[in-house]
Amino acid sequence: MTTETVPQNQQGRQSLSTSAARNLATTTKTVPQMLGITPRYLLRALPWVDLEAGVYRVNRRRGFILGDGLVSTYVDGGGATRVIAEDLRELAFLSQVDGPVLSALAAGFTEREVAPGELIVDADAPADQLHIIAFGRAEKRATGTYGDDALLAVLGEGDFFDAPAWASGTAMPYRVKAVSACTVLSLDRGMLAELADREPSLRARLDEFTAGPAPTDPEHPIDLQSGHTGEPYLPETFVDYDERPREYELSIAQTVLKVHTRVADIYNSDIDQVDAQLQLTVEALRERQEWEMLNHAEYGLLNNVVPTQRVRTRGGAPTPDDLDELLTRVWKQPAFFLAHPRAIAAFGRECTRRGVPPQVVELFGSPFITWRGVPLLPSDKLDLNGSANSAPGTTNILLMRVGEERQGVVGLRPSKVPDEVEPGLAVRAMGVDRQAITSYLVTSYFSTAALVDDAIAVLQNVEVSNYHDYS
Repeated sequence: MTTETVPQNQQGRQSLSTSAARNLATTTKTVPQMLGITPRYLLRALPWVDLEAGVYRVNRRRGFILGDGLVSTYVDGGGATRVIAEDLRELAFLSQVDGPVLSALAAGFTEREVAPGELIVDADAPADQLHIIAFGRAEKRATGTYGDDALLAVLGEGDFFDAPAWASGTAMPYRVKAVSACTVLSLDRGMLAELADREPSLRARLDEFTAGPAPTDPEHPIDLQSGHTGEPYLPETFVDYDERPREYELSIAQTVLKVHTRVADIYNSDIDQVDAQLQLTVEALRERQEWEMLNHAEYGLLNNVVPTQRVRTRGGAPTPDDLDELLTRVWKQPAFFLAHPRAIAAFGRECTRRGVPPQVVELFGSPFITWRGVPLLPSDKLDLNGSANSAPGTTNILLMRVGEERQGVVGLRPSKVPDEVEPGLAVRAMGVDRQAITSYLVTSYFSTAALVDDAIAVLQNVEVSNYHDYS
């Protein structure tokens, strides 16, 4: 009797299959992952002030009252563009004028359309009109000391020019040319003179305004004398304080996390379910905290930049020139730029086009590009305005100085809260209800403050969709 040899590839399985073996194996698992977690560089880069109480008072020297520096307009039912009368108080000599006078001035504005490249007003021309840009973008230019063409500023919606020349009847010190199609509202000086003749208070304010230059220092001066000889009488002075200093109350972000006791009791092998749920909830709260610190209407950094610290891009895309302009506004120990990742990419393209690749430094274990040695930190909490399916998006780039000792920007949080699990963040058990669900109150307390006006500046209307053909 003979036995035939069966080829090995035709025999049955000779060992345990991997699918069956997995029934006896322990799986290595990760904690739950979350796409919405970001590095949150703003929270990591800001120095934090721990508050013993829930309020942070910023005492300053007494200063002048400033608005947003813009005159707002609107389109009425007939399609005409009008000036909001009360917003004419942005002009220094109209700040205390009665409402009927402002209404009369607002009604006197005439509207005209200006094509791209057209002059709105020329240098040395009589300043017989006050102009407000309702829509569009324009450039303010002048001839420099050495005959070169100097770009003084980029003007946009709400900007007006030139109030001192218009009030005094002198010539325009610069020219303004439309970069895009503009809607411009203009008011004749004759109406201002007529109202001033009827209103003594307006005449007094005008005379005071035209008698001398407007103060460039937003704080009341301290009288000093230097370089003197002999024994002259020294000036007497004192440092006046703001009688109504701003107070920042800690803001709050909260939620209630619910976990069924059955899950917490019997599904905790390897990974604690309550800890996993809390960790993801805390991450979400921290993400919201960073967004609020940038965008909140009251204390958000974007909404607390004074008009003199707001810069518009020259051509839309963020260029080295634009970031240099920001550095002139925050030149005292600037700490970092904060920008949307797409804005940083747009800036990198402009540097490549000019052949000036930015230097790279390592912070927080990651590489960052810099400009003039100041790093650009990315944050997706700086929103992109506009739809990706329509017009190119625009965003903002912030530059800030940080720290109390530098009179910069600081983050605020309580020094200690009950049931604290992280600085300024508490998790408090709320008990088990009749459905056997355990509730946890998760709370984060925070705010932010800019100690002086020049601690922060913003580059506005930054376009992120400008690309170049480098061939």
